[in-house]
Amino acid sequence: MPSEKNPVFRKPVIPWYQSKTAYGLTIAFMLVVLFVGLVGIAVTREYEAYNGYTWVPALLVILGGCLIITNIIRLIRRYTSK
Repeated sequence: MPSEKNPVFRKPVIPWYQSKTAYGLTIAFMLVVLFVGLVGIAVTREYEAYNGYTWVPALLVILGGCLIITNIIRLIRRYTSK
């Protein structure tokens, strides 16, 4: 009969979406989104007709910044927990 307990020496399996590579790609993609949002804010400020739509690129900047900060915190926690 097989043992019911998991061996102590086995490392936990980390899903692919929690890997360093996935976090790095997410941070890189969000930096691009952050840059596009900043350019969008500059464009909406430049043209009078688009002043009402400044919230769209501002939302991109805020959400991209939040995701970058969240992923950096997760990477720091991963390195400090080892």
